[in-house]
Amino acid sequence: MNELGNKIARKRKDLGMTQTEFADSLSVTRQTVSRWESGAVMPDIDKISDIASLLNVSCDYLLKDDVTDETGAEMPKGISRLLQDTVGKKVKLSFFDDEADIDLYNTDCTILAFEGNWMKVSADTKTGHIEKLIPLSSVLSLEVVKEEE
Repeated sequence: MNELGNKIARKRKDLGMTQTEFADSLSVTRQTVSRWESGAVMPDIDKISDIASLLNVSCDYLLKDDVTDETGAEMPKGISRLLQDTVGKKVKLSFFDDEADIDLYNTDCTILAFEGNWMKVSADTKTGHIEKLIPLSSVLSLEVVKEEE
């Protein structure tokens, strides 16, 4: 079992939920939950928030090995494995309302790197190609964009 799988299994059991009940709540199969918990596969990025909500924990708690409590109160030092796997991929970012980045609104970006608490992205916008650093704290969510074949 990996650390993410351990956390999911432990919190699910703490809540008294079976794998089947947990799976039904997330609209996945029991086998999918079993594979997450055994570490055979990682949950899709779009499921992490749903898993965290259902388990009453933060996404940071689930994804980062150095967060010690469920609330994520301790500031994590590293980038999660799921975020690290997005380097080089095209994503669509959404931002907290009061921190919207107008250059990247409704634009496909490529994640170039993570640097501390910042994400370096590039994008082709209406005004041309840009590269910029975005504070991770301003990003509400990201969605990996399926590239056309």
